[in-house]
Amino acid sequence: MPPTPPITDRMLSVSDLSVSYGAINALGGISFEIPQGAIVTLLGGNGAGKTTTLHTLSGLLRPKSGRITFCGEDITRLPPH
Repeated sequence: MPPTPPITDRMLSVSDLSVSYGAINALGGISFEIPQGAIVTLLGGNGAGKTTTLHTLSGLLRPKSGRITFCGEDITRLPPH
């Protein structure tokens, strides 16, 4: 059985996340936190990085730098499941 993650009031924390497609910077150091129980949405115009953000959070893309924490556990380099 996997260990229980530490209790935290933040369900998701993204810190200074940067993602590139080759030489093109798609995300440049974004940071945000989502508390447990919150209902949120990700808004932005075409090309703003919404899909890149979600692909990176889910492990489909690897960030160039930054950190993704889910329920207190670093998931930045975990593969998609």
